[in-house]
Amino acid sequence: MTDRRAALWDMDGTLVDSAEYHWLAWRDTMAREGSAITHEQFLASFGQRNDSILRQWLGEKATPDVIERIGDEKERIYREHVRKRGIEALPGVSDWVHRLHRRGWRQAIASAAPRSNVETILAVLGFGQCFERTVSAEDVHRGKPDPEVFLVAAAKLGVAPERSIVVEDAAHGIEAARAAGMKSIGVSRDGKPLKADLVVSSLDRLAPDAFDLLLGA
Repeated sequence: MTDRRAALWDMDGTLVDSAEYHWLAWRDTMAREGSAITHEQFLASFGQRNDSILRQWLGEKATPDVIERIGDEKERIYREHVRKRGIEALPGVSDWVHRLHRRGWRQAIASAAPRSNVETILAVLGFGQCFERTVSAEDVHRGKPDPEVFLVAAAKLGVAPERSIVVEDAAHGIEAARAAGMKSIGVSRDGKPLKADLVVSSLDRLAPDAFDLLLGA
């Protein structure tokens, strides 16, 4: 099994820039609930699981039933934006996904997003066949920086953690990759520092042998 190699992709902010659609969905959903949020609150929570986000915003009002109801409505609105307005892969993403697929790398999505969101994004992007597995919010109990999501993804692919590379845009995701014993490529589009093994502003700036070199292949 040592020849197997895996690329584990975060989705929001790494595969696609979905922040605007998430912001609109949260803004409208919370306004209807009578709990308006600011854009700063949204940015501070982006990339976290919905249960964690709503507990921060609603406190003790965030019962399991409330979390499920509000979260489901927010994600419904988000998916509606994606389907109606479309979404594109970030620069370099499509090239790398297809290149790794051709080279025999196993690939998975490892995201805190609900499964329906992951499926919608992959369908709209049109390269879902390159991903053998997906890990979403329903598959894990703990969000990043806990390494669970990446460890589950690697296990589903049958690839050892030390033969896996995480592609991430968030500090918590990079921390989770390190805790999982995996190498990481950080995508810092805004120039914020990331403690990844390799950091680029965009995936189209990666050297052609970047993934191989990280694993010493």
